[in-house]
Amino acid sequence: MDEDVREGDVVADVATAARITGTSPEGAADILFDLLLDVVRRHQPELEPVLTGAAEKSITEFSPELMARALSAQGIWFQLLSIADQNATMRRRRYIERTRGRDALLGTFDHVLSEARYAGIGAREIQNLLETLRIRPVITAHPTESKRVTVLEKYRRIYLLLRELEGVRWTDREQQQILADIRDQIELVWMTGELHLQKPTVEHEVLRGLHFFDETLFEKAPEMMGLLEGALKRNYPDTDFDLPPFFQFGSWIGGDRDGNPFVTTEVTGWALRKNAMAALHHYRDRLIALARSLSISQRALPVPESFQEDLAFELRASGDADSIKERNPGEPYRQFLTCVLRKLDATIERAEGKEIEVGTPHYSNADELIHDLRRMERALTEARSPTIAADMVCPVRRSVELFRFSTVRLDLRENTTRTTQAVQALWWSSEGHSEGEPPELGSPEWRTWLLRALARPLPADPSGEPIPAEAEETIAMFKQAAEIRRGLDPDAYGSFIISMTRSVDDILGAYLLAKHGGLFLDAAGTEICSMPIVPLFETIDDLRAAPAIMREALAIPLIRRSTHWQGGLQEVMLGYSDSNKDGGFVASNWELAKAQSQLTRVGERAGTPISFFHGRGGSVSRGGAPTGRAIAAQPAGSIRGRFRVTEQGEVVSYKYANKGTSLYQMELLVSSVLQHALKSEREAALKPKGEFDDALEALSGLSRVAYDKLLSNPDLVSYFQAASPLEEISMLNIGSRPARRFGASSLKDLRAIPWVFAWSQNRHMITNWYGVGSAIQSFLEVRGDKGERLLAEMFKGSRLFRLIIDEVEKALARVDLKIARDYASLVSDAQVRETIFAMIEKEYALTKDMVLALSGSAFPGERFKQFQASLAERLPTVNQVSREQVELLRRFRASDNEQERESYKSALLLSINTVAAGLGATG
Repeated sequence: MDEDVREGDVVADVATAARITGTSPEGAADILFDLLLDVVRRHQPELEPVLTGAAEKSITEFSPELMARALSAQGIWFQLLSIADQNATMRRRRYIERTRGRDALLGTFDHVLSEARYAGIGAREIQNLLETLRIRPVITAHPTESKRVTVLEKYRRIYLLLRELEGVRWTDREQQQILADIRDQIELVWMTGELHLQKPTVEHEVLRGLHFFDETLFEKAPEMMGLLEGALKRNYPDTDFDLPPFFQFGSWIGGDRDGNPFVTTEVTGWALRKNAMAALHHYRDRLIALARSLSISQRALPVPESFQEDLAFELRASGDADSIKERNPGEPYRQFLTCVLRKLDATIERAEGKEIEVGTPHYSNADELIHDLRRMERALTEARSPTIAADMVCPVRRSVELFRFSTVRLDLRENTTRTTQAVQALWWSSEGHSEGEPPELGSPEWRTWLLRALARPLPADPSGEPIPAEAEETIAMFKQAAEIRRGLDPDAYGSFIISMTRSVDDILGAYLLAKHGGLFLDAAGTEICSMPIVPLFETIDDLRAAPAIMREALAIPLIRRSTHWQGGLQEVMLGYSDSNKDGGFVASNWELAKAQSQLTRVGERAGTPISFFHGRGGSVSRGGAPTGRAIAAQPAGSIRGRFRVTEQGEVVSYKYANKGTSLYQMELLVSSVLQHALKSEREAALKPKGEFDDALEALSGLSRVAYDKLLSNPDLVSYFQAASPLEEISMLNIGSRPARRFGASSLKDLRAIPWVFAWSQNRHMITNWYGVGSAIQSFLEVRGDKGERLLAEMFKGSRLFRLIIDEVEKALARVDLKIARDYASLVSDAQVRETIFAMIEKEYALTKDMVLALSGSAFPGERFKQFQASLAERLPTVNQVSREQVELLRRFRASDNEQERESYKSALLLSINTVAAGLGATG
């Protein structure tokens, strides 16, 4: 369901939509399907029955090459259908805004601020919130996006052409030309290989991430800030708000070392340079366009005296004043922008590593460029041209404020296995060259040594005993961060994330590595660490231990001093994926909510507020619930305007590939955080209720018992490997990172992404629902009618419980046990097959009965009309491809002939792509 349109809202009917825009939402999908059929008829006419559903035989009877083409056609159709859906969503939003006003549109600033105004929230409270607001979506390279950039570009072109087709001004001839252009792009997709032929490098992933900034984000993020400014003026017209640059993007691409041996210090340095160049070249293009536009003559518009002085100073500093004046005589703003561009060009040369002459004007940091742009804005405003300042100069200045000289803030991430090894190497280097062994990890002696090492000044002569290469590389990562933070852009780096944090010692170890890397402000390395150290708590046990760990950590003077200098906050990252894999859907959601509430209180008592970084993925089981509802369900007071969240894999292209969608998604994220900060501690729906919390605690424990019973079955691993394309997914080449940490092959070490991906492909989807039915049944058996009434009350009054049940119900709609049994047939051991599948079949039936009884739906997904309609359109083809995938897996695995296996491999991998596209998520 679209978050801006509630179920049952009346939107334009087909005739009205057609009259307004030229085509109906349904017609857009029909147009794209007909054009795809044209392409298929031209190149592979025998595949037309496959697309139309008129085929009398399975494509598994085709040759492997023809099978691959059939699957490619079906995959393209799913992508085109998604384009039509996005287009329809934007239509609905425009229609509501046009007919009912922007404040009636959920997910907009106008809606949130109009509610705040009617609730009596004053302008001062709004301004105070804006000053503390910190929102940062963080783009990761998690391997869940199976489309190549070149294919993404073609789909974006199709989206733009489809939008252009809606114009009512075109003649029939012009409409036919647009249709021909769309068909050409579809044909180009048909002739372009969708699969990565080689595993992408980290460098490829960096360029792919920057693609979205070049296409949409550089332009639309400043526009989003403009939307907020406009909404503030409309709702609080008597107040001039100061709008700080609270919104920035983060990234892990090129900095995430956890389990990825290909992310080295050299690669990180390359990523930082690319990030910087993307922003700097964008500003150059914008400034050139601005200079072309601002052809303002000083005879037509008097120049304020202060700006005349500014211009004179810049011209003298340029060393080429006469030439600049001669090129743009009498045009002071163009002359000023020429000076700005020359300084920016010198800055770009420095960033590229080139030498520039001593004394050459350049920008030392982004603030200096922002200052110059503000001088222009002020001059135009004083000269009675405030709209030119606001509409033309302000967006460029906002862009620099948001993206700085680095595009993103690059986080570094490493797991505690590696960081601990590096810290132990430091012990051997400083202490262990004499006799003795290092203290046992986790012992009081080890803690004492860590604290002593942090309190001891760095040696004047850093040379000492050599340390292993892996440890040296870990420390080099921190050294590089220190050098960059002192260089072109202090904001190039974000935080250091410690994966698998299990103790305070893990946090102290990261501080010690940062100290040896030169990241402390004082030369002795004893006072303040300049880079935020962020623990990541991932499993259920880690989440439960987090409050005690952070209570102890925030009592350590070094950590308190550092967090105070860094802005007075301690950030904590929460892992949605591993907690789900570890404990199941209900337990994960409850433990995450509980940890946030407890950690919030820990921060309040310590005098150091804790903010949260949410490690969400695209699928439901990895935290991928609708943005607005997911934020609204967070515990009261746990956000307070500070929110970081990962954007992973296919989510990035879904949200940010198109300009209209990207603007909507950014506004939705910010407005949802604003709304939570303004309302959460005032709302009854988020106030803790002991009875609700006790029930969720019970349901969490009961669901985990059922989930653990499945996971602890000794045959589950062999069942899972045989009854899903788990191993084959690794052949997709969709990420640079290995699928397992440290090369392990056990279920414990299998990453959460392929775990979710494979259960999704085989239509079991246990990660989204398993254990829910048993939990509700056991709860009702104990509590009876009173328990039934309590769950009904929670369904209406608890946002968290409602979100859980809603997402479970939607997940059940995607499960298909008939197809799941087909996958199970790949398990050779009949006893293993029947035992495991019987457990899943029984739990599914029970979960469906329990959830439908609670929600009142007649069948899974009935309450969600748009979701149901979208799924109904996709499932017939998804089901067909799923059955074909089973046969392809059977043939691929059974063949001993390498050439024959290769002939099936392409079709098999395309089937994985196609199912993922049809279901709308991979991992």
